[in-house]
Amino acid sequence: MSLKSNLLPLPIALLSCLTTAFYAQADFKIGVAGPFTGPNATYGAQYWKGASQAAEDINAAGGIKGEKIVLVQGDDACEPKQAVAVANRMVDESKVSAVVGHFCSSSTMPASEVYDEAGILTITPGSTNPQITERDMKGMFRMCGRDDQQGVVAANYILDTLKAKNVAIIHDKDTYGQGLADATKAALEKRGTKAVLYEGLSRGEKDFNALVTKIGALKPDVVYFGGCHPEAGPLVRQMREQGVQAKFFSGDCVVTEEMVTAAGGPQFTQGVLMTFGKDPRTIPAGKAVIDKFRASGFEPEGYTLYAYASIQAIADAYKGAGKDNEKASEWLKSHTVDTVMGPKSWDGKGDLKVSDYVVYQWDDKGKYKQL
Repeated sequence: MSLKSNLLPLPIALLSCLTTAFYAQADFKIGVAGPFTGPNATYGAQYWKGASQAAEDINAAGGIKGEKIVLVQGDDACEPKQAVAVANRMVDESKVSAVVGHFCSSSTMPASEVYDEAGILTITPGSTNPQITERDMKGMFRMCGRDDQQGVVAANYILDTLKAKNVAIIHDKDTYGQGLADATKAALEKRGTKAVLYEGLSRGEKDFNALVTKIGALKPDVVYFGGCHPEAGPLVRQMREQGVQAKFFSGDCVVTEEMVTAAGGPQFTQGVLMTFGKDPRTIPAGKAVIDKFRASGFEPEGYTLYAYASIQAIADAYKGAGKDNEKASEWLKSHTVDTVMGPKSWDGKGDLKVSDYVVYQWDDKGKYKQL
């Protein structure tokens, strides 16, 4: 998909123009695919800001063996059919060498089949469903962990730190959300705790009062939600409005300050827990880049630095192996890449060798902090 600045906030649009200026002389076109519209557009914006800054910095340092990186944006709105259309345009029209994307696992799964058939090198900064790297796709990588790792961290915290006896599990019926809920449920059951409720809601809904009434009647110690902030926010607010004071716990798809907006204010998100990788903003390797983002008025939260690191990994693979994507994939699986998030290396499936999930908590100011 070509760049459409009218869909973007002004700072991102300006970066788009800067990147497009390199178009005529660039041989390395990299797609950035994710939700740039719709309820999860905040994550697409994080992807774009991170990838754009990485491309700008790499180009300023000489590019990839003297050739510039050009970014091509593809908006899938976290819709699987749209993601497939984006993937086909990336391959057939834009003729990208590599892709950073997608975000929602339900989009990454079908889109990655298109990229795999075309031999495109792909790194997802944020898709965590285990099946993404379990399909023998040689060019598929992640810059994040997996839900079967994230679920274990959540379950252990629920049992060991919160000492919970009764846990209700809710999911959004999506590949990511239900997958994460199932991973957490399995980890709890492995340790002898069976959920008192396991139920789905639908993405896009806002009225969960009937579900909250059912939750309240069970008096759980913890409500675990597999899904994203557009549903997590209203769910936790309606729980509090109905007097359900159970701890609310979720995953890496609520790691945006828009979670507070979706909930209606920090009074509803205070105390909410979530799993996410170790905060990349605290890693010394990224300090100069983080300072650059902040100087421009942008806080590189969430997946911003994951996208930056993904561009770095792709660039290093091409520097090390040339333009052959099969050789570039093999190179990534046998080398460590220095990124803004520290050194990263991958196993034969394309998963990170080291997963760093930890627990965060939201405070009364509407900010999240690593515990």
